[in-house]
Amino acid sequence: MKIGEVAAHTGVSVDALRFYEEKGLVKPHRAANGYRLYPEQTLQLVGYIKLAQQLGFSLREIGENLPLLWNSEGVSRDLLAGLFEQKIALLDERIGHMQALRDLLAERAAQVCPLLVTGEVGLS
Repeated sequence: MKIGEVAAHTGVSVDALRFYEEKGLVKPHRAANGYRLYPEQTLQLVGYIKLAQQLGFSLREIGENLPLLWNSEGVSRDLLAGLFEQKIALLDERIGHMQALRDLLAERAAQVCPLLVTGEVGLS
């Protein structure tokens, strides 16, 4: 199928498909006239890429894990579950840092002069 057909079926722009190709995420065959021809499985693959991005995975992460996840045997559920657990741990860590920052900001907002640390000598 041609690039325009893949774009229409997946909701991904032609430019995005070319970018995915540049990053090695999709691999079309070239026809004699130079047209990109994508195998039918590309529709599922692009769907996977879109979903992975929505779940917070970068294209770099997707590219690194794609050969492990997307092969002739199908998707490895155990490997995918492991990647999700790693992403959850990273998000939990980020949430903890953001909560600590929020708490610090709330503490400072409650002070008379939020830019000074309690006990600091005032400026004259």
